[in-house]
Amino acid sequence: MKRTIAILALIGVACGGEDEAPAEPVLRAVRYVVVAEDDGARQRSFSGAVRAGSQSRLSFQVAGRITEFPVKVGDGVRRGQRIAALDPTDYQIQLQEARASAAQARAQSRSAAATYDRIRALYENRNASRQDLDNARANRDGAQAASAAASQAVRGLQRQLEYATLTAPDDGTISEVSAEANEVVAAGQVVAVLQVGEQLEVAVDVPESHINRISRGDEVEVAVDSQPSITGEVYEVGVPMAGTAVFPVTIRLPEGLEGVRQGNTATVTFQFEVEDSAAKHILPVTAVGEDREGRFVFIVEGEGDTGTLRRVGVEVGDIGAEGLEIVDGVENGQRVVTAGVSRVRDGLEVRVPPLEGEEEEAPASEEEPEGDEEAEG
Repeated sequence: MKRTIAILALIGVACGGEDEAPAEPVLRAVRYVVVAEDDGARQRSFSGAVRAGSQSRLSFQVAGRITEFPVKVGDGVRRGQRIAALDPTDYQIQLQEARASAAQARAQSRSAAATYDRIRALYENRNASRQDLDNARANRDGAQAASAAASQAVRGLQRQLEYATLTAPDDGTISEVSAEANEVVAAGQVVAVLQVGEQLEVAVDVPESHINRISRGDEVEVAVDSQPSITGEVYEVGVPMAGTAVFPVTIRLPEGLEGVRQGNTATVTFQFEVEDSAAKHILPVTAVGEDREGRFVFIVEGEGDTGTLRRVGVEVGDIGAEGLEIVDGVENGQRVVTAGVSRVRDGLEVRVPPLEGEEEEAPASEEEPEGDEEAEG
């Protein structure tokens, strides 16, 4: 036991011959941005789809089962071309029955007219009574009305038979097909959408917070895959659908664009001016924290590659693609922490690395003595 204690004492003497200097605290590096005044402009982008300036929602005027649907999305069609057809059997049977009824009604009308002529001749010769003449006239008029109604029914069934075939009302392109063969559809049910005309436009949905800054005739930038930069014009600002807070906005594109087709995805960018003249700044959303005391940011105080954090309350405005608008609380040139806001505190000393693109100065180092010295073991 005594031998063990002696050995430990010798080890302590060997290792603790010199006083160890206390370790310097490791400063935490922070990410930050330098506050700059906003130029007053705002860009807001919304996605939409390219479509024709005019479109027709095609539907049958009668109900039935679809037997033919030869077109598909993207097909170009000519005026009068067949789009789809219903099974005509039921309408053909009804038309035949109506034609038979009309023929019978015409025969009865002719018979009633002949009877009236005979009775009128007898009445003129005083061989028939006035009542007989009136009855014959009534029978004739009734038979003629029935014949006319039967003929009208035939014409109506003929139109229904024609309605069983759906044709293109104009030249255009099929942009949507919502039915297929052997499907039973109701009268008025949309089965296809036809895009008509050469004028192209883009439809986007704009939130209520921005709609008051958009007016008909405003110029906007439209980006399509094949055409990255197109100048369009606001053609129509619509009203929102029930229960929604977005407004449909239609953008007209210039005519004669090559490579832009109906159905292409497009991004519309609006330029909005700030309504008041107060200076505003834009910071990343991650730079702003919030607790019971309100919203805040951390500003790095000091110069050089180290600094101290100071919590500052801020007033925020709108949020957009560029970041969060800061109305009050920060000034130009201040360095604001943009990451880990919830893990730092007021008064914390931090290391401030240079921003991307800035050169970091090499730390000064003592001159090495000439000659090689052996490190002490």
